[in-house]
Amino acid sequence: LQKSFTLIDTGGIDSEDDIITRQVRKQAFVAVEQADVIIFVVDGRSGLTGIDEEIAAILRRHHKPVVLCVNKVEDLSNSWRYAADFYRLGLGEPVLVSAEHGRNIGDLLDELVSHFPEIQGPAADESLKVAVVGRPNVGKSSLVNKIVGEERVIVTEIAGTTRDAIDTHFSYEGQPLLLIDTAGLRRRSKVAEDLEYYSVVRTLRAVDRSDVTIIMIDGTEGLTEQDTKIAGYAHEAGRGIVIAVNKWDLVKKETDTQRNFEWAIRDRLQFMSYAPIIFISALTGRRVLELLQLVRQVNEARNMRISTGRLNQVIQDAVAMNQPPSDKGVRLKIYYGSQVQVKPPVFTLHVNRRDLMHFSYQRYLENRLRQEFQFMGTPIIWAIKERAE
Repeated sequence: LQKSFTLIDTGGIDSEDDIITRQVRKQAFVAVEQADVIIFVVDGRSGLTGIDEEIAAILRRHHKPVVLCVNKVEDLSNSWRYAADFYRLGLGEPVLVSAEHGRNIGDLLDELVSHFPEIQGPAADESLKVAVVGRPNVGKSSLVNKIVGEERVIVTEIAGTTRDAIDTHFSYEGQPLLLIDTAGLRRRSKVAEDLEYYSVVRTLRAVDRSDVTIIMIDGTEGLTEQDTKIAGYAHEAGRGIVIAVNKWDLVKKETDTQRNFEWAIRDRLQFMSYAPIIFISALTGRRVLELLQLVRQVNEARNMRISTGRLNQVIQDAVAMNQPPSDKGVRLKIYYGSQVQVKPPVFTLHVNRRDLMHFSYQRYLENRLRQEFQFMGTPIIWAIKERAE
């Protein structure tokens, strides 16, 4: 049974009391609050220490599943000698491993997965899941509040807040939607406010849960490196993407202000030229309903399926207009293509030699597909398979 999960590696905790150690401790215990399951790693060579007992006492107070992992156990035949002391921690059966040599890592994973929370049933699966992500203070909560405050939006009273996000169920023009908002959670803990890393973890989890991700950019500041990283993650995850430039009401306008801003985004995010850009004001509600319409259109594109016959006609026309690359007299041949998946669209191309499918020609084929079928707001994934003539 395949499982995917996010692993957070914290710094080592010791008994020193300098500023760096205090910060590491603070980060570690914020990670504990965020986690569903905790792996507590102790040193089998050193044996049980006072700091081990101190940490174990703190973990027991959190009432979360803890996997006790005894590392640096090189001789598994004498495992009982390593494990004996650690039973005193009251954290259950220790799992003995050697990280250096990869021993018993499979057992550790089995124990870890056994504590994973049950995934909730498919009740919410019919909803279009929309993550609202962006840097702090970009206006995520303002946007969510404005959306659910619209007269045409019907909010459903379903408790859905998770540890990482605030879920809002609502209906727009008859379609059920689920808004995943990572904002607001930082108010739960003063410590968490100081730790940007964990807000990034929450952002990535929200993207993973979504069908379409709204990436909010501050129109008064422009695109930042963090915006680019969030966009890259959503693209690699195959999510539908809409870029919403917020606070546009606060930007001083000149003749080409909006066009120049859009060009700047396109220049920095060349890998996702397919993503629509909309300029909004979450505060005034400007174009918020248009944003919802865009989200729905992107989701439709992400679910679009092209018939094999129509797809191969487009490929043949593209090849006729621009011959495939060749090497040492051997030219790339595309025998046929088919769509094998949606959400996102995945296309398989059967060719004579995979190494002849250059990135530039693959991009050319993608552009032709987008010209013909749009695929607005969704990445397209290619699987190139080689077969003999």
